[in-house]
Amino acid sequence: MSKIQLKNVRLSFPSLFSRAVFDGKEGKFEATFLIDKSDEATKDKLDKMIKAAIKEANIKVPKDKICLKDGDDADYDGYDGTWSLKASSKKRPTVIDRDKTPLAEDDERVYAGCYVNAIVDFWVQNNQFGKRVNANLYGVQFVKDGEPFGMGAEDVTDDFDDLGGGEDDDHDLDV
Repeated sequence: MSKIQLKNVRLSFPSLFSRAVFDGKEGKFEATFLIDKSDEATKDKLDKMIKAAIKEANIKVPKDKICLKDGDDADYDGYDGTWSLKASSKKRPTVIDRDKTPLAEDDERVYAGCYVNAIVDFWVQNNQFGKRVNANLYGVQFVKDGEPFGMGAEDVTDDFDDLGGGEDDDHDLDV
């Protein structure tokens, strides 16, 4: 398979420094890349690569079993107006900064919502687990900051009363 570089795409659900864990089981290194629907050239290249992979495998793959999905059908922040492509790898992918220096998780440079370049290719699965088109993840390069996705719990500090600095012996509860 030939690889493709996705340029200036948003990163979602990244597990680039450690393997994703679902239901207590360790999975693969993975990420989802959001490609703006206005980038028709990239979408066309991806479609051609997927069709070529399916033709080479000489099988039929149901449309819902292809790793490139319509982001408008997803119920996630930031997916509207995009194509989403989930890619994974058993080996840790290369993760670099703009200047190609390696990045570590502690750098907190690569996060859900930032913009990245990514190297992927496609492969066709045809086994006891079904027929589908998957994407291999080789590497990610940080491009620029973006609006972070899912930044944790809402701050509810202002919903509490200010109890002052002293301790109240009465311990009245407002029930």
